[in-house]
Amino acid sequence: MALSHDTDTQTSADSGKLHAAPPEQRHSKPPVDPASLKHRQLREDDFWRAIPAFADVDRETFLDTKWQMKNSVYKEESLIATIGDVAPKAFVDDVLEGFRRAPMAVRVTPYILSLIDWSDPYLDPLRLQFVPVASRLMPDHPMLSLDSLHEQEDAPVSGLTHRYQDKALFLPLNTCPVYCRFCTRSYAIGVDTDTVEKVNLKVNPKRWEEAFDYIASRPELEDIVISGGDAFNLAAKHITTIGERLLDIPNVRRLRFATKGLAVLPMKVLSDQKWLDALIGVVEKGRRMHKPVVIHTHFNNPNEITEITRQAMNVLFERGVTVRNQSVLQRDVNDSLDVMTLLVKRLGEINIEPYYVYQHDMVAGVEDLRTSVQLNADLEKRVRGITAGFNTPLFIVDAPGGGGKRGVHSHEYYDRSTGVSVYSAPSVKAGKLFMYFDPLHSLSDSARADWADPSKRDQMVMDAQSAAFANMKGH
Repeated sequence: MALSHDTDTQTSADSGKLHAAPPEQRHSKPPVDPASLKHRQLREDDFWRAIPAFADVDRETFLDTKWQMKNSVYKEESLIATIGDVAPKAFVDDVLEGFRRAPMAVRVTPYILSLIDWSDPYLDPLRLQFVPVASRLMPDHPMLSLDSLHEQEDAPVSGLTHRYQDKALFLPLNTCPVYCRFCTRSYAIGVDTDTVEKVNLKVNPKRWEEAFDYIASRPELEDIVISGGDAFNLAAKHITTIGERLLDIPNVRRLRFATKGLAVLPMKVLSDQKWLDALIGVVEKGRRMHKPVVIHTHFNNPNEITEITRQAMNVLFERGVTVRNQSVLQRDVNDSLDVMTLLVKRLGEINIEPYYVYQHDMVAGVEDLRTSVQLNADLEKRVRGITAGFNTPLFIVDAPGGGGKRGVHSHEYYDRSTGVSVYSAPSVKAGKLFMYFDPLHSLSDSARADWADPSKRDQMVMDAQSAAFANMKGH
């Protein structure tokens, strides 16, 4: 019986023996396009020297965490002083007005500032995330609220959100190495701005004890996310205290330290030995107790990943630390197939597991960054299959109102003309419906006009809810 041509062998007609087919006769894919391997090419030049303020900074200094923090931009005036010689004046004026209207204060590390293309800052995907410009800002959607995920409503004690049955979100601090424009906790993170007075979540061990006591009192709580703020900003002693205190609670089975630090300050892993040792100490204690302790980080664009990032990840990988990534889908940052594919592949290249791609939360002041649910769903279909399943992220909507994370395709109803999608969360809040609203800029002129009319607005919401209930009954 002759073998199928799908194999690399064939049967000789005269002898019946098997011979390997010549290479040119074997079925295979065409030669790979070198461009498809771009994810392996990480930037390793002294890119920061292009900014006059950092032109004389050597590599050893640039990789020092203390230097990075000391030279981070904290105020608008500091930002202008740093970029004034490389950014167009019209852009600088646009930035100043942008910060006056932003819900988040400015805070950017030299590392991130140096990776921005200042010759074309309006289109740069890193600039878009951290530095607002007034000319791009759009009015907020009328259904938006400051704490859209209702984290405070689901908080039994200050700084602890208990929404899912077996998981809680612990917020021990309110600062980060950088402040993202799109922060879902703009209600609490950073200093007060002209538009937002922040909820107080400052470092306070007494407040933490209330959270620990609550967790210990709830035997169903097994999984604790330590966020904030950002775990990179916790002192080494606090990493140890929080990690060990939680591991010692019998019902706690898993810990996750959440940090954007690997994306914006990777040199901390390379130069802050005390902090690294504290983290590894908690990881190793967890391993001895058979309780995984991992890092969840936050890269949104492949330009954030450099050879410095790889070096930091190599340290963590060699020490046995699992790192997963959670991206936020953002307009002009990662909303194209090419960019999302490169991000996913580049994360895998440096041993970071792509975990989630979030639909952008409905937070104030960043309507220009949101995309439609339809775009999210289209991206998910096209990204799935580009690499192994375990390195393929889940595309989700964190349902406004506290519904939790829902697969982007799992809506009970979605009206693409009004931009209203409706989700249910039976294992989180049974019997309730949760609605996400596409940004107005993704809708037609007539739909935008309808949203400006309060009576039509109410009707669109009621129609979507009714349609969702009808679909659920039909199931």
